[in-house]
Amino acid sequence: MTQPEAQTARDPARIVALCFLIAIPEGFDLQAIGVAAPKLIPALGLSSAQAGWAFSASLIGLIAGAALGGWIADRAGRKPVLIGSVAAFGLFSLLTMLAHDFSALFAARAATGLGLGGALPTLIAMASEISAAKRRSITVAAMCCALPVGGAAAALFARFALAAHGWQSIFLVGGVVPLALAAVAARLLPETWRARDERIDRRVLRALFGEGRFAATLLLWTGFVLTNTVVYLLLNWLPTLVVAKGLPPTSAYLASLAFNLGGVAGALGIGLLVDRFGLRRPGTAAYALLVAVMAGLGVALANGTILALSAAAGLLVLGVQYALYAATPIYYAIGVRGTGVGAAVAVGRLGSIAGPLVGGQLLSAGAAAGQVLSVMAPVTFAAGLAILLLTVIGRPHPED
Repeated sequence: MTQPEAQTARDPARIVALCFLIAIPEGFDLQAIGVAAPKLIPALGLSSAQAGWAFSASLIGLIAGAALGGWIADRAGRKPVLIGSVAAFGLFSLLTMLAHDFSALFAARAATGLGLGGALPTLIAMASEISAAKRRSITVAAMCCALPVGGAAAALFARFALAAHGWQSIFLVGGVVPLALAAVAARLLPETWRARDERIDRRVLRALFGEGRFAATLLLWTGFVLTNTVVYLLLNWLPTLVVAKGLPPTSAYLASLAFNLGGVAGALGIGLLVDRFGLRRPGTAAYALLVAVMAGLGVALANGTILALSAAAGLLVLGVQYALYAATPIYYAIGVRGTGVGAAVAVGRLGSIAGPLVGGQLLSAGAAAGQVLSVMAPVTFAAGLAILLLTVIGRPHPED
């Protein structure tokens, strides 16, 4: 399928709608272990350090899944990779329910991450390929905002059902829903790209760093690593840190809900701004504001202030994360786009692993909740600087 054929694929609205639905359980699963943590950690007798590794396990698997999934999608097509990935993370989410100690939990979450990793870059590539260039950011953002919708659903489930049904129940829901969606997608989702031109040079290093892409690839990777460090520290540790500030568990769930709902607003709002003004001004402004919000979260003690700052943090950090997802495909030719996006997602997940581990190690060393949050302010500043440089020296692919 050529690029024009991919862009005019049948029923683009249906593709975006199906991608949105598939991304909801992905966001649900990424948030599930964080909101289950207050009950899961004591139930399995985990230390703070073990909890940090358990939070990061799915992200370790996600690195391999993203890199392999994007590479395979450039060769076998987007649809089969997406369906297989969704079915895999649904199955292994169900197996998480059987975990009885740290080792079993870590293995189940790492296997879940393989499926999660294969799905996300494929979703981004599909959303980008059916979108007009002037609406690419809002199209990808509209699909990506399903991730915080899923995260908010996990927070609501934890608030109203976890106490009655146990921590395993959240992984039951997180397994059954994606398995059902995989069956629906197999029947209804059309293909947006299948490789037919054997003249395309798909060597990985050439795809990532050839034709003037060296600087753009490295800056994208830097921005993703640092941004994900902040995102996943908040996704996994925010409920626990709120409780550590002396607030009740109800406030912890509400802070997680506020973070994710703020992310929905940020995905759409920043996506619209990026389509209109480009990535530079909205992106750097969002990172600058986020530095102040993270510093504020570190010192806030009042319930209302923490909830407001949690929503603002979600709006800004998830908004710019999804703007980066939308920007990444334009730096790679369509025949190697899955490889480029998959590599960026995979490398960025090093930050996803670092965030929960940093939180666990700081708490184990005796740091207060406010100190853990304040540490993220300089990380945020460095991420904003990387994206500013990307918009100055990065070279989008000519077809975009």
